[in-house]
Amino acid sequence: MTGFRTLSSGLRALQPAAFGADPGGERLERIRRSPNFADGVFQNPVSARTRPDGSMIEFAKVFFRKEERVRRAPAGTVPVHPTTLADLARPATSGLRLTWMGHSSVLAEIDGHRVLFDPVWGERCSPFNFVGPKRLHPVPLPLAALGPVDVVVISHDHYDHLDLPTIKALADTDTVFAVPLGVGAHLEHWGVSPDRLRELDWNESTKVGGISLTATPARHFCGRGLRNTQHTLWASWAVAGDEHRIYHSGDTGYFEGFKDIGAEHGPFDATMIQIGAYSEFWPEIHMTPEEGMRAHLDLQGGRPGGVMMPIHWATFNLATHPWVEPGEGTIAAAHAVGARVALPHPGEPFEPTAETVPCEPWWRGVAVPPEGGWPVGASAEANAPISVTAASGAPASGGAGPDTSGDAGGGAAEDTGEPETVPAG
Repeated sequence: MTGFRTLSSGLRALQPAAFGADPGGERLERIRRSPNFADGVFQNPVSARTRPDGSMIEFAKVFFRKEERVRRAPAGTVPVHPTTLADLARPATSGLRLTWMGHSSVLAEIDGHRVLFDPVWGERCSPFNFVGPKRLHPVPLPLAALGPVDVVVISHDHYDHLDLPTIKALADTDTVFAVPLGVGAHLEHWGVSPDRLRELDWNESTKVGGISLTATPARHFCGRGLRNTQHTLWASWAVAGDEHRIYHSGDTGYFEGFKDIGAEHGPFDATMIQIGAYSEFWPEIHMTPEEGMRAHLDLQGGRPGGVMMPIHWATFNLATHPWVEPGEGTIAAAHAVGARVALPHPGEPFEPTAETVPCEPWWRGVAVPPEGGWPVGASAEANAPISVTAASGAPASGGAGPDTSGDAGGGAAEDTGEPETVPAG
């Protein structure tokens, strides 16, 4: 009847813009033709449970355990490196420079091109500005102070990787967006011109200037709104310039496919590997530090080459493990195999192929110390002897916490830094 709207259209009108848009038209047809799409949803390379495993009662027992809650956030002010536009305007001596902006956001300057991975400059990774996981440290510098970016790479559409305010700010620039298949629907909904989108299925590549970007498989899932249609793909990314190669894992559980990615696109001068927000309640879609180091070795052909930089930690409280545990576990895992890792402060530029990289456990100065004190040894230089005890007090040789991986436990209650029980990605 003219002048009346259906109930479903009315509900859609009430949805926040941050929910994005479902794919349709030719984009949806392309999704249906994908070899990675079956039974109405995108499929993982290896089966993975995408919802918390076990009862919510057991999860609540862990969540509300008072003695552990204090360890889930920093006890002091996180030391953010005072990066400036002038710092980033100077060319990288080696041709490769990485600047970790916190969580999974990384500015990579590679062979004269600038790639921005998973930029999240918003205060919360949430569809709402009043609830959800809130930043534990400020962004190192304003988005506008980054200078021109050649390509923005998105790994998947969860709120802690695809941020509406950040995308809207970048939509007014000339940057190209490289995204997994289906994610372009969100970006178009938010004002990004279709001619600036490079939307890829797994193992597809695109060229932007002098660099090649390839969407590679990952073991995770997608979804932003009230309905999780699984119609947007998730991906890791291999980027190759004239002289250097880098890899960004996005969010993923461990799987044997890292060996294939390494054989096809590696070895890499640097890998950026997700090692935070793991849990025994979601054991197949995020990696522990030990699993992340195993993935790094697989990507490097089984050898501890290049530099591994841990990502997806320290910025948002998305799981029940202690705040410092991913960092401490990374140090332990690196020493166990003789690998080289970089541990920059948020905002600290470094060159992975330089003689030295940032390797001090900077988080120890602003965290609740573990029972028995901090581990012996102060840096993550490869092959330096160290005896590590995880922040929870449990032995952490080869990894932090249980040998599990998991999806983020969801939004944090307002201003508390504590996770909610609804997965946020």
